[in-house]
Amino acid sequence: MHFIVPGIIAYLFFRSNWKKVWFIFILTMLVDLDHLLATPIFEAERCSINFHPLHSYYAISIYFLLLIPSKTRVIAIGLLFHMLTDFTDCFWIQ
Repeated sequence: MHFIVPGIIAYLFFRSNWKKVWFIFILTMLVDLDHLLATPIFEAERCSINFHPLHSYYAISIYFLLLIPSKTRVIAIGLLFHMLTDFTDCFWIQ
C-alpha cells in the first residue's frame, strides 16, 4: 500500500509526469520519522494515528489545508494517502 498504490495513483491521475509525482509520494513517507520519537520506536500493536506528532489529527488537518494551494497539492495527497494507509493498519491490529 505504501509503494505500489501511490505509483498507480500517480500514473492514473498525473500521467504526464507520473514518475516525479510517484517520487514525491514516496518522499512523503519521511513523515514516519516521527516514529523515532516514540519509546519503543516500533510496537506492532500500536496505532500510529494520533499517537505520533506527524500522525496527529492536528497534523492531518494541516495536510488537508495543503490541498488548497496547487503547489502543495501533490505533497498533501501523498501525506493524506499515507495517513489513510496507516489508519487502515489500525483496524488490522485490533
